[in-house]
Amino acid sequence: MFLQRTKGVCASVPFIALPATERGTQQHLQRERMSRNGRRRSRSRSPRGRGGLAGSRYEIGKLQTLRPVQWSQVKLDPIVREPYRSKASYRRSEREISEWRRSKEITTKGHDIPDPIFTFEESGFPAEIIDELRYAGFTTPTPIQAQGWPIALSGRDMVGIAKTGSGKTLSYLIPALIHIDQQPRLRRGDGPIALILAPTRELAQQIKQVADDFGRALKYKNTCLFGGGKKRKQQDDLEYGVEIVIATPGRLIDFLSSNQTNLRRCSYLVLDEADRMLDMGFEPQIRTIIEQIRPDRQTLMWSATWPDIVARLVKDYLKDYAQINVGSLKLAANHNILQIIDVCQEYEKESKLSILLREIMAEKECKTIIFIETKKRVDDITRKVKRDGWPARCIHGDKSQNERDATLNCTVVYGVPFRSGRTPILIATDVAARGLEAHTHVCLEEKRSAVPYPAVAPGSTEQAGGFW
Repeated sequence: MFLQRTKGVCASVPFIALPATERGTQQHLQRERMSRNGRRRSRSRSPRGRGGLAGSRYEIGKLQTLRPVQWSQVKLDPIVREPYRSKASYRRSEREISEWRRSKEITTKGHDIPDPIFTFEESGFPAEIIDELRYAGFTTPTPIQAQGWPIALSGRDMVGIAKTGSGKTLSYLIPALIHIDQQPRLRRGDGPIALILAPTRELAQQIKQVADDFGRALKYKNTCLFGGGKKRKQQDDLEYGVEIVIATPGRLIDFLSSNQTNLRRCSYLVLDEADRMLDMGFEPQIRTIIEQIRPDRQTLMWSATWPDIVARLVKDYLKDYAQINVGSLKLAANHNILQIIDVCQEYEKESKLSILLREIMAEKECKTIIFIETKKRVDDITRKVKRDGWPARCIHGDKSQNERDATLNCTVVYGVPFRSGRTPILIATDVAARGLEAHTHVCLEEKRSAVPYPAVAPGSTEQAGGFW
């Protein structure tokens, strides 16, 4: 909010007064264009910008074509679930387990919660998975993995509440691979066995990277469905057959409504960052997708917080579930992060940002992400930072998928990627609020949307500074 803005109009856009005759001509042409198009097209691509589901007749039409399946009239192959048995060398006492959970700030809810595992060998994972974990540099399970793996492997529905960066991805991905390994092989025309829903394309792609690494060990394929990606390639992956689909809700509904895939074989469902998806207005899409999945599925819901809307979704779709909480259920600041709040006037922000960037760029670890509320402000601040001589890139909802990938990590054709560290400054809207890792500094430019980011976004962040 460095520049003064008017509601609905950017202050930097000039207003040109036309003569009355030209104004009439312009208005007539505009009415003709609107009549041809049927309606004015929204410039926003986010669910918020469209006013959620109700703002898009096109998406409402797609959801209406996906009628709930009458599963009582469908013959389903049985789901194979082998009983989970820990490979621990001895059974730990209740007191030992309670003390471990207390030391890790873990609380559980539900009956017959399995004991946690303390080493990878106790999990009973195939040797290929354990070798991949060692190769990736992991030595012991994180708290959410130690308690979450036994629950997921037992075949029960579960809810996991833990902060970003706690190892949640592997908490549901490895049990998904074990579950797939127990099922009959895919036949021609079958949909995926495991479905993972994520709120943003960036998070979906990050999950796919992990699925590639660990799925390769057991030779299981996956694909990532998201808006802005190459739809033809995604369609080819689905036709060829994949065991795991990682998707954002909108693109998955595209393929379901056009009968290019189905979820009749899906028996393992994951909702990752469920609070974020619901906050973005995806609840109708999520409910529509769940109704296309067999009722005897296993459902795992992962979230960083526990708002009422998440609790309501859990009550509607999870059965006899176990819940694990690591830390607080409420949105709270990460105590591993140094947070500095600078209360200043609007006109002081640019100069303070310049001073802060000079200090950060003088450090050895200088990767920085700057959150800004609007897409226009992201572009403005990016230009200013570049004028000051700092290498910077930006992402927001109006950037194409190629531009986003190039900015983060995929190619140097368009410039130097952010994740390599050679372009140390990333300026973004809330599309980067979750899923990015290994940044050292987080700056928050806007007061209204600043509060949640240092609490849940920087899973691997050492320092965060906020301008309010």
